Amino acid sequence: MKAIEDRSLDEFRLMLAGRELVPIMQGGMGVNISTAEMALAVAKEGGVGHVSDAMLPDLVDRLFGTGFTKMKAGLCRAADAALGKAAFHFPLDGVRAAAKQYIESVMQKKTGDAKEGLVFVNVMEKLTMNDSFSSLRARLLGALDGGVDGISLSAGLHTSSFTLMSEHPRFHDAMLGIVVSSRRALSLFLRRSSKTGRMPDYIVVEGPLAGGHLGFGMDWANFQLADIVRDVKAYLVENGLSIPVIAGGGVFTGTDGVRLIEEAGAAGVQVATRFTVTQESGLPEAVKQRYLDAEESEIEVNGVSPTGYPMRMLKSSPAINASLKPQCEAYGYILDRGGCAYLKAWEAADAAGVVKEGIAEKTCLCAQMRNCKVWTVGALGYRLKETTVRGEDGRWILPTTADVVNDYRYGVNDEVTARK
Repeated sequence: MKAIEDRSLDEFRLMLAGRELVPIMQGGMGVNISTAEMALAVAKEGGVGHVSDAMLPDLVDRLFGTGFTKMKAGLCRAADAALGKAAFHFPLDGVRAAAKQYIESVMQKKTGDAKEGLVFVNVMEKLTMNDSFSSLRARLLGALDGGVDGISLSAGLHTSSFTLMSEHPRFHDAMLGIVVSSRRALSLFLRRSSKTGRMPDYIVVEGPLAGGHLGFGMDWANFQLADIVRDVKAYLVENGLSIPVIAGGGVFTGTDGVRLIEEAGAAGVQVATRFTVTQESGLPEAVKQRYLDAEESEIEVNGVSPTGYPMRMLKSSPAINASLKPQCEAYGYILDRGGCAYLKAWEAADAAGVVKEGIAEKTCLCAQMRNCKVWTVGALGYRLKETTVRGEDGRWILPTTADVVNDYRYGVNDEVTARK
């Protein structure tokens, strides 16, 4: 048998609900970092591509010229004047319609080729939208309405998620997966969702080296992805369950993926950071160049997210220590009963007369993510420069999504093939 270093991910296949796939899942990155073009390119190579549903109504406004955000802003200004931010209302029919419109537009672009992979949507469940149950239900149902191949439930995994969509006619047709960071989180979800008669089709174990929101506390460095994968696999065996486990967070090369499959029992890998700098990524060109320039010392885990979860990002993210007025009327995607940690921090700074000096504690996540000013990246993001070269103008040459997929797929011996 060949040594792990001599094997490629292409020697393995990920089996999901009877489908044989290249064992590479591209993670869903919001807001529109993982574009439709990126997800479709991954699927074209036989893997699983993700779009994100983070702030989809606003994204649909920008892509298709709809007026959801303007309508919401008007409603919320009126509500705020009369009853305060606790009365802010997301028009749920509009939320569902936006999810359907976006997902439908993506799925219509699939070729239908027999070798084509799948397109999933990552649902960030921590977007409470001042009505967590109803708004989450609208988003899930809209994704199913749009014909998405699958839904990955992440970022604040809600134990009632399956129940919220169990009456939809596609509940048993679409693939459903969950993103967890521990055996305990998996156990809680499975116990609560068992009454729907539906098990997840896959489980993504996201480790502590991932970018963006982490499923760990500030003690994240005490955990290892491979150990968590083994623990989750052991739980499944103990409970007589056969569900593919996909490992993500810190998977930078194809060889990293082979190790997780061979040594930890993963069925495939989820990868995201290397796709942030692709041509299809929704990040502005200048931000992609900043990612590629980044050194290891520039990547930090901090507590600026109002969700309460630690986040990994570049220290130079413009959203850190910014003094942006809360944009709740237009956005407010993480409002909870009229409150938000950033809103509270802003009000305290305003009362103390120090708003202009910046809000150190938290950031206005909705507006800053929407404006691409929260530069989330995985712990190994400083290695992105290994994946490409500079052009004659001194700027990094951006790889395509297909370049990244195929480097993961065929790479051996921990090597990265730099785009020429």
